[in-house]
Amino acid sequence: MDSSAVVAFIWQREAPVARVARALLAPVAWAFGAVVARRNAGYDRAPAASATLPALSVGNLTVGGTGKTPFAAWCVQHLRSRGAHPSIVMRGVGDDEWRVHGVLNPGVSVINSPDRVAGILVARTRGADCVVLDDAFQHRRAARVADVVLVSADSWTGAVRLLPAGPFREPLASLRRAHVVVVTVKAATSARIDDVVVAVRRAAPGVPIAVARLVPGRLHLALALTASPAGSQRPKRDLLSHGPEWLAAREVSVVSAIGDPAAFETQLRGLGAALRKCWRFADHHTYSAAEATAIATDASGSSGVICTLKDAVKLGPVWPREAPPLWYLSQSVVVDRGVEALDQALARLLAARAATTLTAG
Repeated sequence: MDSSAVVAFIWQREAPVARVARALLAPVAWAFGAVVARRNAGYDRAPAASATLPALSVGNLTVGGTGKTPFAAWCVQHLRSRGAHPSIVMRGVGDDEWRVHGVLNPGVSVINSPDRVAGILVARTRGADCVVLDDAFQHRRAARVADVVLVSADSWTGAVRLLPAGPFREPLASLRRAHVVVVTVKAATSARIDDVVVAVRRAAPGVPIAVARLVPGRLHLALALTASPAGSQRPKRDLLSHGPEWLAAREVSVVSAIGDPAAFETQLRGLGAALRKCWRFADHHTYSAAEATAIATDASGSSGVICTLKDAVKLGPVWPREAPPLWYLSQSVVVDRGVEALDQALARLLAARAATTLTAG
């Protein structure tokens, strides 16, 4: 069992061993919670640094697995459709998320900067008139006009445990800082979604709630991705693609290095795929050529290997030539409930953008 599997076991399971591990980690989690509380109190007293461009933050309370990257990309698409010229500013963990943004929004500047204030300044020099901050709910030094916070229904257990005893960076009550909370769904049941909505309403009364599904789209060959000279990842002409119905009754292997691999695998099963083997790696894992060869060899004789776009941008370049095809399953954001609340958050940013443009003029 690798380290990511051990962590998932401790955080999610109710086996006696997992409970003992959480109990041993509880004092550290309490200390972590005290540090978070002091930090937030300090930010509550001091105003955030002025931003050179209006910003909308897309973040969460947990470590990975909520769909921040596709949802931030969705926000960018909607802003562009309304005439804005946004940039994406992100912390830049790993070498995958910025490449995914390059595929989902070609031509949009993606800036990796642990200092979001500095990143926003760079965005302005590149011609942006607003920014979307990917994973910045805890980075409170950068001012923002709206906070969109995601909570995954798929990974919800009902227990809110802070790091390292659980995946939470902050307690659920921190959602009171949000302008809208989005419950994201890949394969969770309606009952699970309702449980999350109830918990959010209890923790943050009055904060609008939306529900958004990450819906499987088409399967594309990972070899159709290529890095552009500018450094962004851009799609080549699709060599071959299939609708998600192509997976029905086909035997495939699965590989992922994401925050919630179980939800992705459940999606594939829901499409009728027969999963031969599921390879799981730690979030943001960088694949070696040897790992790619091992995965491809094990999948010999199957219909191929399925991964996420986040995996494809790293695994594709090292995928063996003589191997079963490597496919990535695209995902689309579909808002089921609360679209008005999201429209209001985007409208806040657009209004601030208009005011900034007017002042600059």
